[in-house]
Amino acid sequence: MFCGCMEISYEEFSKIELKIGTILSAEKIEGADKLYKLSVDVGEAQPRTLAAGIAQHYSPEQLMGRQIVVVANLAPRMLRGVVSQGMLLAAETETGGAAVLSPEPKVNNGAKVR
Repeated sequence: MFCGCMEISYEEFSKIELKIGTILSAEKIEGADKLYKLSVDVGEAQPRTLAAGIAQHYSPEQLMGRQIVVVANLAPRMLRGVVSQGMLLAAETETGGAAVLSPEPKVNNGAKVR
């Protein structure tokens, strides 16, 4: 092990489906200081709803129209009354904040991350 992390096999990793999506809307989830309810276009017939713990790091205006990386094949999970249909990826900053991962340049919604 190089990083002190739990290792997984290539076969396990290959099960993870990462897609690019564009945030269509972001709103605070009532009673949750850290969570936003996001509507995200990942190139499917309907936008997905994600519950994301980034409200302390971004305003809704900073997220609107932003492309993100979404873990698309997670089982749906109920968070504070919102059914989250995936997870966005973010990196931890030096100060303990969050930096949402975005492609550069922009790509088509639904594009697979490899």
